[in-house]
Amino acid sequence: MTVLAITNAHVLPISSPAFDGTVVVEDGTIIELGPEVVAPEGARIVDAGGNWLLPGFIDAHVHLGVAEEGEGWAGEDTNEMTDPVMAAVRAIDAVNATEVGFDDAVIGGVTAVNVNPGSGNPIGGLTVAIRTHGRVVDDMVLREPSGLKAALGENPKRVYGEQKKTPSTRLGVTLTIRQAFAKARAWMDEDEADRDVDLVSEALAKVLSREIPWRQHAHRADDIATALRIAEEYGFELVLDHGTESYLIADRVAATGVPVLYGPLIVSRSKAEVRHRTPKAPGILAGAGVKVSLITDHPVVPIEFLVHQAALAVKHGMEPDEALRSITINPAEVLGLGERLGTLDVGKDADLVLWDGDPLDTRHRAQRVWQAGREVMHLDAEGEPVIAAR
Repeated sequence: MTVLAITNAHVLPISSPAFDGTVVVEDGTIIELGPEVVAPEGARIVDAGGNWLLPGFIDAHVHLGVAEEGEGWAGEDTNEMTDPVMAAVRAIDAVNATEVGFDDAVIGGVTAVNVNPGSGNPIGGLTVAIRTHGRVVDDMVLREPSGLKAALGENPKRVYGEQKKTPSTRLGVTLTIRQAFAKARAWMDEDEADRDVDLVSEALAKVLSREIPWRQHAHRADDIATALRIAEEYGFELVLDHGTESYLIADRVAATGVPVLYGPLIVSRSKAEVRHRTPKAPGILAGAGVKVSLITDHPVVPIEFLVHQAALAVKHGMEPDEALRSITINPAEVLGLGERLGTLDVGKDADLVLWDGDPLDTRHRAQRVWQAGREVMHLDAEGEPVIAAR
């Protein structure tokens, strides 16, 4: 039994008011916390020195490990664009756990991510939720699969339009998705003993049975409306990824209860469908009652800048508490991990980050990082990050 007590900390549980006190961890799980908690006898003590202790941050939309930075084509495994429907491919099969971006994530206080296939296909493949430190991806998995990635808008129509094949329009992209669901539904209706092996329909069946969510890449308001329409037709659990213009129809999105993974924020207006990108959007959406998570889309925005996006959203009207929820409990719940991650509560995994001050103040840094109670990063005497051996 390993017991860790982090004492003299300014604790932000996210789920309850901040306090100055102690958090006790046993075998990777939080067992006690509060202002009056006393470290158990024999516990390993970490004196926080008044620094801020928060749950690890979570980015629910990245391409970490499948789009390897600085590797060119050899490290690019984001999109399998040889067929418009790639529901059966799995992001886990392309994640390089030693890619440098994982160290950047830990240094930035990000302890969990959701790795997605890309958005070149109408249906791109199965996602995986993982921790950000490990030797091989299998040891890092939190949920697999954690969703099925799909895309509307410019990307798929451009990719296949350039190939002079369907889909080359928004009409064709949506038809491709509907046809795939229709085929999967028919496959599900067959007697199990008579079914042919069909990995695509098997993956789509997980969505139709609400086992995993449909992760819909959509930027423009009309594409978002299409995503809502398809979800209503097929009755699946929808998550909106990016949602650049979702704030323009925030009331409609809020009425459906569909969460929005907004971002990336620190980018240019690189194409027509993101010309209405604004850092005001997260605050507008949250104010309308939408559950908002902020995403980097790493490597589009470097993963360690996740918290800086939250600070930017606060600068443009989002409440600080909501901004912290958007990178902790909200993405945890979207990933189906709310019972384990996203807040500091008894019974949850000890994914903890000690900051030298308010993380929404960009002058502050993560000092120490724990994942499931194991310390995976600390700063040395010169203030340089030291990553634990994998």
